[in-house]
Amino acid sequence: MASPRPPGVTAASFAAALAAFRGALGAEHVLDGDAALEPYRDPYSFRWGDADEYRASAAVLPGTAEQVQAVVRIAGQYRLPVYPISTGRNLTYGGAAPSAPGSVIVDLKRMNRILAVDAGRNFALVEPGATYFDLYRHIQAKGLNLWLDVPDTGDGSLIGNALDRGVGYTTSGFRDHFGAHCGIEAVLPTGEILRTGMGALPGSDTWQDFRYGIGPCVDGLFSQGNFGIVTKMGFWLSPQPEAWMVGIVSVPDYTDLGPMIEQVNYLEDAGVMTGKPSYNSPPFHTFEGTFPSAPPKMHIDELMADGWPSLERIKFYARRHGGPAWRITLQFYGPEATVRASWDYVQARIGAALPRATFQSADPVALPLSPAQQRGRRLVDFGIPSNQAFEMTPAEAEAAELNAPVQGYVDFMAVVPRTAEAVHRAQRVLYETQKAMGAPITATPFNAPTCWFHRSFLMGAPTVAAFKGDPEARRKGRALYAAYAKAMAAEGFGLHRTSPAMQDLTAGLYGFNDHALLGFQQRLKGTADPAGILAPGRYGVWPRQLRKGGV
Repeated sequence: MASPRPPGVTAASFAAALAAFRGALGAEHVLDGDAALEPYRDPYSFRWGDADEYRASAAVLPGTAEQVQAVVRIAGQYRLPVYPISTGRNLTYGGAAPSAPGSVIVDLKRMNRILAVDAGRNFALVEPGATYFDLYRHIQAKGLNLWLDVPDTGDGSLIGNALDRGVGYTTSGFRDHFGAHCGIEAVLPTGEILRTGMGALPGSDTWQDFRYGIGPCVDGLFSQGNFGIVTKMGFWLSPQPEAWMVGIVSVPDYTDLGPMIEQVNYLEDAGVMTGKPSYNSPPFHTFEGTFPSAPPKMHIDELMADGWPSLERIKFYARRHGGPAWRITLQFYGPEATVRASWDYVQARIGAALPRATFQSADPVALPLSPAQQRGRRLVDFGIPSNQAFEMTPAEAEAAELNAPVQGYVDFMAVVPRTAEAVHRAQRVLYETQKAMGAPITATPFNAPTCWFHRSFLMGAPTVAAFKGDPEARRKGRALYAAYAKAMAAEGFGLHRTSPAMQDLTAGLYGFNDHALLGFQQRLKGTADPAGILAPGRYGVWPRQLRKGGV
């Protein structure tokens, strides 16, 4: 399938724009043609190979902020839509693919410098091509007492992950990566350079110390936004903790989840438990070693013979498993004496509230881990970037060799309150959506909540697979994803991020007061980007000339 030309742009204008890009960047940094643009396709796309697949028309690779300015000005002159990416590793959320077909990708991976790292004030300033591996290696090489919070993709960009509101695994103050940023430099759609916060004050030395500066804080416009191309960004870092300790709390009844959540919420909000909690229901999902395994074989048909079961029926069913109904893993970081004392407090507090709870723990582990200690552990829990999450199990490798039809999946994560009632309601909605859409009924509606964000749960839908070689399966996958999103939104549970192919749908569900939020964003877009060139359609924000009418 040939790469699309930008909509509304003639062949002659497109050729002239490519020539201008080559003049500004060098011919080797301007890519066109199907083979060169293959890396800019979403490998997990629901639209793979279809006429409406979100494909790029070209890619440009600037090496400096000044070259980004040149790219934006050329794009404005020729009315070309451009779509910036950092490293293109936003897997399951669109990868390197643009938000509108025919866009020119602005690939920032050449801009990979670590600009500043301060181990006294605990911050870093980086360019968009800098990865978690890059910053980690810099810290290790310099012997700095600093610690990262990292996502699953170690070779992903710090800036790219934060701007799409990615998350990590360690302490509450740092798992929300955009929440831990401080200071942005961006090239605006007009070609101007803007700095936010204290960076707007000439000569300021507090750009990475104080986020707000004076007046309205505009940093959020660049998060999941299309108001500028971020060329520098600061991040708050943590000193390396002295020790890590893990404690496991098990409770016998499925209905113990409510009081357990209340206790864990208190412990995290009070700062007693400093790490990411993990909820797990062994009758429905289990863990083998470090990583979650597939759900055990269950008699799901029996459990759901009369539709979604009552809590009492689930409680009875879980008891047949013979073990705990819930297992909650709590992590603690800090001085050894502190984490030991925190665990003692946790046992006393939870034991008083849930007398049948049982507790397991191991001695604190001194940090940093030695290379030998790293083996067999989930490295993201220790601020060590890796790509462990993408390593195939033997069964997965065998399936890949057999050309199994599923080539990937699309992440679906909805935000729900930290209550058992909300968890059970979300589980039921996911099950009922599966049933209504004719999807296979499995144990996965019983997915436990995840705690990447401090003040809310994320609930994942049963895996929505992406089938490259099966158009009908892709169509069904899109329909199932849309049905999940609409059903969860009807309960007040919205998605916190999604892939470009689903951004119009998702933005349209945030419809309070006749979509007042989206309308405001659209008006800002019209003022900041009158030519409508920068990432049109990203998270549903379209320039007027490309708007599709309605929401």
